[in-house]
Order: sequence, then structure tokens, then C-alpha cells
Amino acid sequence: MPSWPRLPWRSLLGLTMLVALLHLLLLGWLPMGGEPEALPLAQRFSTRTIVIAPPAATGGGAPAAAPAARAAPPASAAPTARLRDKPRPAPPPPRPAVPSPEPAPAPQEAPPPEPVLPPPTPVAEAPMPEAAEPAAPPPAEPAGPPEPAPAAPAAPAEGGQGQAAAPASGQGRGEGAGTGAGAGAGTPGAREPLKVPGSVRLDFAVTGQQGMQPMSGVFGELIWLQDGSSYNARLALRVLFRTIRTQTSVGALSAAGIEPRRFSDARRSEVATHFVRESGQIVFSSTTTPAPLMPGAQDRLSVILQLAALMAGDPDRHPPGSSFSIQTAGARDAETWRFSVEGEEQLETPAGSYLTRRLVRLPRKDYDQKIELWLAPELGWLPVRIRQTQANGDFADMQLRAFAPP
Repeated sequence: MPSWPRLPWRSLLGLTMLVALLHLLLLGWLPMGGEPEALPLAQRFSTRTIVIAPPAATGGGAPAAAPAARAAPPASAAPTARLRDKPRPAPPPPRPAVPSPEPAPAPQEAPPPEPVLPPPTPVAEAPMPEAAEPAAPPPAEPAGPPEPAPAAPAAPAEGGQGQAAAPASGQGRGEGAGTGAGAGAGTPGAREPLKVPGSVRLDFAVTGQQGMQPMSGVFGELIWLQDGSSYNARLALRVLFRTIRTQTSVGALSAAGIEPRRFSDARRSEVATHFVRESGQIVFSSTTTPAPLMPGAQDRLSVILQLAALMAGDPDRHPPGSSFSIQTAGARDAETWRFSVEGEEQLETPAGSYLTRRLVRLPRKDYDQKIELWLAPELGWLPVRIRQTQANGDFADMQLRAFAPP
């Protein structure tokens, strides 16, 4: 066999060192190439462990051990770097500095779970309004004490008793000494029954005269709504689809009877009257001069329902020939209206024939308005006819043509 030439020992030694150097280089570069892939995983892992258990001390120690483990390979690579060059160890130092971002995400990740806590606070506040709503019934309970009567209908009767006392005192002040309230006023300060009518809608056919022009094609609508503690009344006059006048009254129902809070009268513009019971005054939007508020005071719309309540409470208390007085406020002033109870009349209306009792507000001054009411016991003493006559002879006559629930 042919013999291969032997390599000089120097060449063999150089080749061996070259192979060894290549191995060392490969071993030294492996950790450097693998680290970038491991960093994101380590960061994600460390971030999750911190979020799951932030108070645990092990969570902070684990990441610290990882950098130490990673720092070890560069130490072994240092001797190899000395064989070649000292510039090689420079890259490893930046790698240990990379774990510094690990503590940064920890405080950022920890706050997110905390904002979840605020939602329960509004939920706790929500029941508060509900608890406040039950507080509303207590004001309605004062109506309960006047319930010594055996049945529910008796409660309104007691309310009427309180109402009777109010008109009596109001009459004494309005009429002045010596005038009195008339034969039907009863003993001063005495309480009389009261029965406020239930919610209803009354439709009227309106005729009349304004100057030289007769009224025709006019219809009236009186809506009365009450829930036992408050009321809302509206009287509107319409021609075709146009409303030419509207009166409204809003207030409360109590032991004192119907208590208006606000009255308004609107034609081209609206004027309002406010019953300020705290200060005992009636305030008008059209004038700066208030009027004293007397017990049992009414407005020009509520007085119609108040008369019905008084008559329904005890008709025998107000026989024909009797009279009584009620302070009545309009849009610009408040006066004491004296009502005279006339005899019974059988009245024919577009809605039918009714037995009625006629009440008349007699004018006290030359410019006072005369008001006539025909109240029907069959309808709970609600008016089936209302006639208003001005001092100059103009008048409006409203006769019932239909009635129904509102």
C-alpha cells in the first residue's frame, strides 16, 4: 500500500488548534443566538406570574434567579474570548441589562384588576333612590289619622268637616262683622261633611252673546282629575279646532278640602295666581300686590268643584234660602264670593233632563260678574249648567251635552 506523506507536526498542531477554535467559537455563539428567543417568553412568563400573585415573594425571586442563570454562560465564554480577543466579552454585558423591563410591566399590569372594583359602588347607590321612594308614603299617611270613620267613604266626609270650618272662618273675614255667612252657613266654626267628586270629564254646548255678535259653534270641556291627595282641573272653550280660552287649577286634597296651589287663565297670553300657604298670601303674576290667603280659599275654577263637594256632603245643610261665602281668587285679585242657594229646578239639557238645585253668586259691586250654577244630585252634584253674565250684558251659557270618565 502506498504510504501517505506525513504532515509536519507544526501543521498538525495548527490544524488541531483551528478545529478546537472553531468548536469554541460555535459553543460561544450558541447562547448569544438563543437568548433573544428566550427573552420574550421569560417576560411573558414573569408578567403573568406577577399579575396572578403580586404579593408573593417567590414571584419576584424567580425572575431574579433567571437572570443569574443567564449570566452564567457568558462567564464560561470569557476564557474563550481571552484566547482570541478581549473585545468579544463586550456583547454579554448588555444581555443581563435586558431583564430590567421585567419590573416595569409588573406595576402596569397590577392596576388593571383594580378598576374592576368601582362598578360595585354604583350598584350599592342604586338601592338608595328605591329606599327614598318609600319615604314618600309618610306624607300621605297624615290623611290616615282622620280615619276614625267605619268605611272609606267616611274619610272624605271627615275631610269635608275640615273644609266646612274653613269656609266658615273665611266667610267671617270676607263678609266682615255683621254680614255673617247667611242662614245656611251654620254655626261659626262648625264642621260639615264634604264629598269631593271623583275624576270625570264633562262636555258642554256653549251659547252666548259678546257685544253685538252671538256665540255659536263653541264647545266647552271640563276635566277633573283627583287621586285622593292631589287634583288637576281644566276648563277649555273651543271653536272647531281652536282653543279660545283655558283655565287650569292644580292643588291638593286634604282635611281642609280642595286647596288650590296654582290657577291660570289663558286667552292670548297666560296669567297665573299662586296660593303661598307658607306665607299666607295669594300672589298674582299680573300685579305686585298680594292678597291675604284666608282659610278655605278657592280659585275661579276650583270653586265649582268645592260647591259640588259641599252639597254632596250634606245637601240638607244648605236648603233653599240659605247662603254662604268663599274667598275666590281670579287672575288679578281675590274677593269673597257670596253664594245664595235657590230652589230646585227640573232642567232640560242636551245630555238629558235633570233635577237640579240652583246656586247664584250675587254681584256686590256694579262691575261684578254674576255666576249661576245648576248642580244635579244624580251626577254627584256636578254642574249640568253654568251661566256667567257680565255687567255689560254679555254672557256665556254652558249646558251639559255628555259626561264620561276622563
